[in-house]
Amino acid sequence: MILAPGFGVGHWTGAATGVSVVLCPAGTVGSGEIRGGAPATRETALLDPTRTIECVDAVVLSGGSAFGLATADGVMEWLVEHDRGFPTRGGRVPIVPGAAIYDLVASGNEVVGAAEGRAAAEEAARGGPAISGAVGAGRGATVGKWRGPDHATPGGLGVATASVGEATIGALAVVNAVGDVVDGAGDPLAASTAPDGTPPFPDDLFTGEATTLVVIATDASLTKPECHLVAQSGHVGIAHAIHPSHTRHDGDLVVALASGTAGDAHLDRLRVSAVDVVAEAVRTAVRHHDGR
Repeated sequence: MILAPGFGVGHWTGAATGVSVVLCPAGTVGSGEIRGGAPATRETALLDPTRTIECVDAVVLSGGSAFGLATADGVMEWLVEHDRGFPTRGGRVPIVPGAAIYDLVASGNEVVGAAEGRAAAEEAARGGPAISGAVGAGRGATVGKWRGPDHATPGGLGVATASVGEATIGALAVVNAVGDVVDGAGDPLAASTAPDGTPPFPDDLFTGEATTLVVIATDASLTKPECHLVAQSGHVGIAHAIHPSHTRHDGDLVVALASGTAGDAHLDRLRVSAVDVVAEAVRTAVRHHDGR
């Protein structure tokens, strides 16, 4: 499937970590919000709806904890070569927010950098389908850590889309949560394997070793403050699909992007759909474990 018309998705996938890139059409407006307590991010301050910069060229999600934020360097190089970025007197400066999950234990401290980020950007530019599974930044993801990290189960990367009038809205989620992933009835899809009665949040649960990262993309026309509202709705989708969510151990981030190529869409309908596609993307991430 495609995330939304005009948006490219690409991955570099290693043995136990990786990087995922969303390339945006020129002029894409973006905003976002962090609700988790322990984010590893780059350039996300620009997403605040009160900041001057409105347009985003790409979003980079990676493994490797804070080391993985270097993947955005390769994406920026690729964008400069293709004449993308915010115009300045010294040349174009690509706007590339990034965020990383902690997977250093699962990956054996394997990290990703500029070369892997560039490879993912090149794949995104080729315009292939947006796939779900143990790929890209979701390769080393785990969930269900809230009753002890030794009882975690595989997470992953998921994609879901929907139509809202003439517009399309899609969500890409990298799911490395402390909590369990649950279905619409609250029943577990991917949960801690700890025995019944095991207390949550043990002492060996380290802050900052979990997060859910989401990119929402639509071809509807939205302002930056409206993108921020859509990102807020995306966090509701996380809460619907992960229990518990937005803990101080997580770094939960949602970025909302709008290209405007489909024209105006009803904001409130988009926000309702954002809840649904994010929840579905999170659930899809744990339904695909091939290659683990």
